[in-house]
Amino acid sequence: MARLLLVEDDLTIRTPLLRALRERGHAVAAASTALDGLRDALDDRPDLVVLDLGLPDLDGGELLRMLRAVSPVPVIVATARDDEAEIVRMLDAGADDYLVKPFTAAQLDARVRAVLRRSAGDPATDPVLVVGGLRIDPRARLVTLDDAPVELTPREFDLLHHLAGRPGQVVTKRELLTEVWRIPYGGADKTVDVHLSWLRRKLGESAQEPRYLHTVRGVGVRLDAPGSTR
Repeated sequence: MARLLLVEDDLTIRTPLLRALRERGHAVAAASTALDGLRDALDDRPDLVVLDLGLPDLDGGELLRMLRAVSPVPVIVATARDDEAEIVRMLDAGADDYLVKPFTAAQLDARVRAVLRRSAGDPATDPVLVVGGLRIDPRARLVTLDDAPVELTPREFDLLHHLAGRPGQVVTKRELLTEVWRIPYGGADKTVDVHLSWLRRKLGESAQEPRYLHTVRGVGVRLDAPGSTR
């Protein structure tokens, strides 16, 4: 049984969702404000948070940033805001998934189960990845480069981890948007470019002088150990 926290101020949405999720076997608590949600998330340590953005005291995006500063709890944003830039912004801020209202309880339950499967992981199937001097530990979400720690945002870590799992392979931007940002369509290539630029900077390289991250123009990006010949 998963323990969920639903942060939703609209009673007409909160009540049926609580009932439906409980009927599907989840233990669900609810909060109607951002600050109550933050307190409950820290005190009760749920397995996952379902977060509305239009809260009465603080925008849900602010609560997401607060949570990410203190907790790795998976978060699904569930909101009426359907602007692509907002979706990308929330995913970049650390949301694990984004669901646009209106949606059914069955759709939300499927997203909850999928996010919990991804976040649970398995040490046997989610091993530490080593590419050259890079070491990526997905369980601890730690990265070192030549034994020195590299501080990454959640999205930068996910991007690097995805590429490191495919060393030497060219990964398309479409795949990165689908698998890392969980956006099942194109049109947001710029956010991939920006995050690659930030990631290169933290790895001490540039697009002009790459060590690990190699752009294949018109196709995508490839992660290789320095000195590899392709």
